Amino acid sequence: MKVKSILMVEDNPQDEMLALRSLQKVNLANQVDVVRDGQQALDYLFQQGEFAGRVGSDLPTVVLLDINLPRLSGLEVLKRLREHKETHLLPVVILTSSDEEEDRLKSYEGGANSFVRKPLGFAEFAETVARLGVYWLAVNTPPEV
Repeated sequence: MKVKSILMVEDNPQDEMLALRSLQKVNLANQVDVVRDGQQALDYLFQQGEFAGRVGSDLPTVVLLDINLPRLSGLEVLKRLREHKETHLLPVVILTSSDEEEDRLKSYEGGANSFVRKPLGFAEFAETVARLGVYWLAVNTPPEV
């Protein structure tokens, strides 16, 4: 049985820390890998660059992807994931502070499975991430990719 894991693409250390704590709090003992920019996300998923030959080469169960990232935007990462046979069905949740209708539309047009706005309060943010983790790792049945 494949180990369920999350790839979090997040450049804000505070959001990263809070998200990781939230997932631990709901007893999701799954692996969570974190990369901090769009290029690192692609390198991780396609096992290139610093992630060439990484241990545990399975794709994650879900990608939590911010839109506003250094080097390569989340929307560009999403576009590239959908262009490749290996990753075109990989569940991707856009988790962003953006509340722009254009970002939401572009995310769904690009193949995002969900668009979630990061709540501003710490407690609400923690609850949102915990619910996402439970849903994508314990409730949802993803396609085999």
